[in-house]
Amino acid sequence: MKFIVSSTYLLKQLQVLGGVINSSNTLPILDNFLFELDHSKLTVSASDLETTMASTLDVESDSKGSVAIPARLLLDTLKTFPEQPLTFVVEENNTVEISSNHGKYALAYADGNEFPKAVALEDPSKTVVTGDILATAISKTIFAAGNDDLRPVMSGVFFQFSTEGLTFVATDAHKLVKYTREDIQANQVAEFIMPKKPLNLLKGILAASEDDVTIEYNESNAKFTFENSELICRLIDGKYPNYEAVIPKENPNKLSIGRTQFLNSVRRVSIFSNKTTHQIRLKIAGAELNISAEDIDYSNKAEERLTCDYQGDDMQIGFNSRFLTEMLNNLNSNEVQLEMSMPNRAGILTPIDGLDEGEQITMLVMPVMLNT
Repeated sequence: MKFIVSSTYLLKQLQVLGGVINSSNTLPILDNFLFELDHSKLTVSASDLETTMASTLDVESDSKGSVAIPARLLLDTLKTFPEQPLTFVVEENNTVEISSNHGKYALAYADGNEFPKAVALEDPSKTVVTGDILATAISKTIFAAGNDDLRPVMSGVFFQFSTEGLTFVATDAHKLVKYTREDIQANQVAEFIMPKKPLNLLKGILAASEDDVTIEYNESNAKFTFENSELICRLIDGKYPNYEAVIPKENPNKLSIGRTQFLNSVRRVSIFSNKTTHQIRLKIAGAELNISAEDIDYSNKAEERLTCDYQGDDMQIGFNSRFLTEMLNNLNSNEVQLEMSMPNRAGILTPIDGLDEGEQITMLVMPVMLNT
C-alpha cells in the first residue's frame, strides 16, 4: 500500500478529524486515524465510539488497503513540514514509512480491521440545510446547554424539525435559547437531542461554508454529510423537557436598549458583584435603567444609569450577570429588547434588528431573588 499526498492538505483534514479523538481512550485503537485507501481515494476516519468522522481525500495511488496510524505522532510530524508532497509506504515490518523532500520517518501502525466500524443508519429521515445556517444555529444555542451529568438530556441541543420550519433549543434550567428558521423546512416532523461534542466540531468546520449539509437521523443516531466529509454520532437518549411551558406568554413590561451599551455596562458593574451569586440589580423607571451590584462582604459596589426606551410599570429585577453577559455576547444586533412580567418570572431577551428573513431568536434568563 503506497500513496502520495500534499503535506498541508493532509494536515488540514487531519486537524479537523483530530477533534474527535479523546485525550484518554479506553480502547488503544481509538488513539489512531484509520486510513482506507482505494486507488486515488483515501478515506481517513477518527472515532471515540460515540462520534465517528471521516473525510475523503484525493491522493496519487494505484493500491488498496487499510491501516491505523497513531494520530498524535502523525499530527505533530505534519505540523513541522512546509508544503511538499509526502510519500506513505506501508512496509512489511509493521511500520509506515513517510518520505519527505529531506528525510524518512517510520511509524508503527495497527491493523485497520481492529478499528471500530461506523454505524450504518437504518431507515433514516433526511433534511438538507446550508452549512452556515447550521453553524449559526449551533453557535447561537450551544452555550446555553447544561453540563450536568445527572440530566444528560439538558447537556445537548434539541433539534425539532417540522414542515413549518426548524427549531434548535438549549437550556441548563437557568437560561434557555430557542433559535428558529422558518425559511427552511423538513419534509416530516422529527425531534432528537444532539450531544455537544459533535456540534462543536460541526460549528468549527461549517462556519463559513455555503455548501449543503445533509442531515439523516433515526431513533438513535444522526449523520451529517457535507463536501468530502461525514460525521455520525449517537444521539442523547431521553425526552427533552417541555420548554414552551417555561416561556412566559404575557410580558407587559418591555425595555429596548442598545446591545453594546447594555453589555458593557453589565460587564463593568458585575465586577463589583458578589463572587458567588454574580447578582446585579436592574431598576427601571420611566426612560431610565439603573444597573447596580454590591458585594457586602468586601464593601464593593457599583451603579450605572442608562437611558432606554421602556413601556411598563416601574420595577426591580435581579439577574445573574454571567448569564446576561453570555446572552448579549451571542447576539449580533444593535438593539435588544428585554420583556418582563414580574421580578420572579423569567425575562425574555430578543434582538430587535440584524436577523435574516425567517430567523428568530428567543433567549430566556431566570431572575435571582433580590435581598432588599
